[in-house]
Order: sequence, then C-alpha cells, then structure tokens
Amino acid sequence: MKASLLALAVWMFVIAGLAGAAELDERWVEYRNGDVEVPAFLLVPKGRGPHPAVLYIHGRSGLNERVQAQARRLAARGFAVLAPDYHTGRFIPENPIEHDPATEKDVELGLEFIKTVANVQSQKVCVVGLSRGGYHAALLSVRRADRVACMVGYYPHLVNPNAPEPVQVYRYMPEIENLKVPTLLFVGEREQELRRTLVIRVAERLKEHGRPVELFVYPGAQRAFDFRTADRTLGDDLAREDALNRTVKFLNTILRSKEP
Repeated sequence: MKASLLALAVWMFVIAGLAGAAELDERWVEYRNGDVEVPAFLLVPKGRGPHPAVLYIHGRSGLNERVQAQARRLAARGFAVLAPDYHTGRFIPENPIEHDPATEKDVELGLEFIKTVANVQSQKVCVVGLSRGGYHAALLSVRRADRVACMVGYYPHLVNPNAPEPVQVYRYMPEIENLKVPTLLFVGEREQELRRTLVIRVAERLKEHGRPVELFVYPGAQRAFDFRTADRTLGDDLAREDALNRTVKFLNTILRSKEP
C-alpha cells in the first residue's frame, strides 16, 4: 500500500511538470576559449520572452544524453538553458579522475555567450551544477558574482578534485567562505558518505555566515538520482521530481520570472 501511494506521488509530480512544459528551440552551438572550441547544448523556450537564463554544468560523466534530458526538462519549465560541454573540446574522457583547471574558463565563458542569444534575459544568470559541475558552479558563483544570481548544486563535489586525499576527506573548498549568492543544495541519503557529509557541512557553514542556503537530503536517494538508470529506486524517482520542482521555484524567485 505504501509503495502504491509513493508511486502515485511520483506520477502526480510528473503530470504537474508536463502540464507546465514549454516547447523548445534546441541546438548545438560553439564558442571559443583561445584555441579551444567549446561545444554547448542550447535550449530556449519558444514564444514570448525574454526568458531567464541558466548555465547548466555537467559532472564527470560528461554532457551525455541522460544529462541533456535533464537540461531539457528544466528548460521546458520556462528557462533558457546553456549547457557547456567542457570535456569534448579538450578531449577529456568520460569520468576523469583529475580536474583540468583550464575547463573553468571554458565554463565561465558560457556567461558571455548567453548574452548573444536572442530572447534571453541574461544580465543575471543562475548556475546549476551536477556532481563535479557543482565545483564549477561554486567557483563561478564566487568569481563572477557580478553575473551569477544564484547557485543550485545536485550532490555537488564542493572540494578541489586535485587536492590531496586528507583535504578531500576533511575540508571543503576554501571559496565557500566567500559564497554569498542564494544557494540550493540537494543530496541523497544513500549518497557516498564523504560526499553527503561534505554537502551538509557546507550548508551548515553557509548558515553560520548568515548566507541564504537551503539543503534537502532525500531519503532513499542515491548519487545521480535525477538521471541514473542502474539500480534505480523509488527514492530516486521522488527526489528527481521534487528537486526539479524546487529548482524551478527557486530560480523563478531569484530571477523574478513568472511561473511557466
């Protein structure tokens, strides 16, 4: 009986999302960082704008079809979404262990490219980062506070991936001390313990600083609850829909756009 009720809740979330879905113009684009061409997936709602802008930053798995589908779901709720593929232009393989600092500028330049897109309100942009993309999102939120209005982190890796192992275990990235934009964080209860603890610790630290932050820890949800396929659980499904709805509400509030 409980499982049936939970399944019904999932479908209610899905139906609510579909009811507000916008038709999209989507295409692949490119912009340059020096000699490097950075491909990016661009999605803009059809119809009256300008639409609020979101920079959508993938994690170690790359900008694969499953991640593209999540960017599409967000764009369908009324946002112009630019998702830079910061791996392909530098021939970085899927799931790299080391972090290439040069990719930080590749992602940052997405803020400039989105200014050139028609029917987009790009003076202020919110950044959404998945896993290691959360590291990029946090860096941008500090370095480009002139353009970044808010940050959303899905199970974000909030420490320098190249830091020594003791730092990975015991510390969060020092830039967190200067993170001042409104922040929304999601992590699964069944996330790897160090990652889950790190996200919770960052949220607590931001609260100590009096910074605007919300944290949601989802019961039964795992890493990549938004797009994982292997061993997927009902907790993942519920987290996926709830996180999307909360993200949409948060982005609309910060970017002062109307609900789709």
